[in-house]
Amino acid sequence: MKIIAFGDIHEHADKVRGIKDISDASCLIITGDLTNRGGIEQAKRIIDYIRGYHPLIYAQSGNFDGKEVESYLREQGISLHGQGFALGSIGIFGVGGSNPTPFRTPNEYSEEEIESLILQGYRKVKDTPLKLFVSHSPPCNTKVDIVSGGHHAGSISVRRFIETYQPHVCLTGHIHEAKGEDVLGRTVIVNPGMLKDGGYVEVYEEEGTLKAVLRQIKTGAF
Repeated sequence: MKIIAFGDIHEHADKVRGIKDISDASCLIITGDLTNRGGIEQAKRIIDYIRGYHPLIYAQSGNFDGKEVESYLREQGISLHGQGFALGSIGIFGVGGSNPTPFRTPNEYSEEEIESLILQGYRKVKDTPLKLFVSHSPPCNTKVDIVSGGHHAGSISVRRFIETYQPHVCLTGHIHEAKGEDVLGRTVIVNPGMLKDGGYVEVYEEEGTLKAVLRQIKTGAF
């Protein structure tokens, strides 16, 4: 089983066509920020485009998506925000939006709300052997939540959940300039950066656990 994940699309999804063997994946995951302060029309355009490469998508809104985007994703039956799905032995669950930012983006939550939403999704998949946590906001005080000014901007609640429950993999985004990887306990955390810059993640099951590898779309691949 192989899962391909990416995010921070911001209405620029064309790089998807350069992802190697995308049609062979078991599913695609969008970690958030489909639009630039857009609504259902913009989100639908992105989802429809990506469905042209793979029919099975799980997604959640990011902080730059209007609140109505999450309603659209729920209606489509593909939202990970406070939700969970079992894909074979893998339980996939998530939380979208972000903790508060200085920019007053349209889809922000308090740390208390984030904690509640994570647990809501986790409970739906708690009995699956392998856990894949998708959080638009990265855990605070890691390599993947450092903004250009040098300070950490991730979520306290996301970090606390990871430290307590130790999901096998956490896919994140939100902080474009913090593309990279880190580890908290046994949890591997990967932020592929903005899709337009070519980053994506492959997640696969191997020897009873989940592995996550940061990939890069090759220049000229499309």
